Amino acid sequence: MQRRRWHEFDSSSDLEKAAASAIVISAQRAIAERGAFHIVLAGGTTPRNVYRALRTARTDWSAWHIYFGDERCLPPADPQRNSAMASSAWLDQVAIPGRQIHPIPAQLGPEKAAHGYAQEVARMNGGSDFDLVLLGLGEDGHTASLFPGQAWERATTLPPVIAVLDAPKPPPQRVSLSPARLSKARQVIFLVNGTGKHEALRNWRNGAPVPASRITPDGGVDIFFNPSPNS
Repeated sequence: MQRRRWHEFDSSSDLEKAAASAIVISAQRAIAERGAFHIVLAGGTTPRNVYRALRTARTDWSAWHIYFGDERCLPPADPQRNSAMASSAWLDQVAIPGRQIHPIPAQLGPEKAAHGYAQEVARMNGGSDFDLVLLGLGEDGHTASLFPGQAWERATTLPPVIAVLDAPKPPPQRVSLSPARLSKARQVIFLVNGTGKHEALRNWRNGAPVPASRITPDGGVDIFFNPSPNS
């Protein structure tokens, strides 16, 4: 079962400030306790503004290690890629060593990229827990590229990284960390912003088996949400 803590914010800016602060606090704790901070990034508009806010964070960037929860199978510089968005909004502006930024090689195609990224993630301290996983929520309840009604929901076992061949949103070919791998984290924060998410949020809160409910870290998940994106 997924344990959830709901945090409602009055405005998009309040949500984004709180999220940026939570990320920096998570990094401080991880660096103090383990000497490194391993974070999984989400794509989308709300994370973009959070990433921009992180440009001025006071932290030891040399201890940060960046991973991605999912990616579209597009060329590396395509602005629709999550890695390209994160780079332009934030990563290109700070001193994280390049070798510690781990984009999904989705340009290789979903199957090859999924296999390669599974190996990349496994090399992270022997495949240990992520310190923080950031996720979003789609209007259909999907998170990362885990869409409802797809083959992954019917599988009894899944690899840590999944090849997505028929996503209902373009592009259809994608790569996503599995629910189990996303759940292998000390902290998970969902960032949800917008009136279009009302139904998905309501279904999730009422116990519907939306994909977001499949993320079940031992410590539970925190949902930062603002139902009024124009405020």
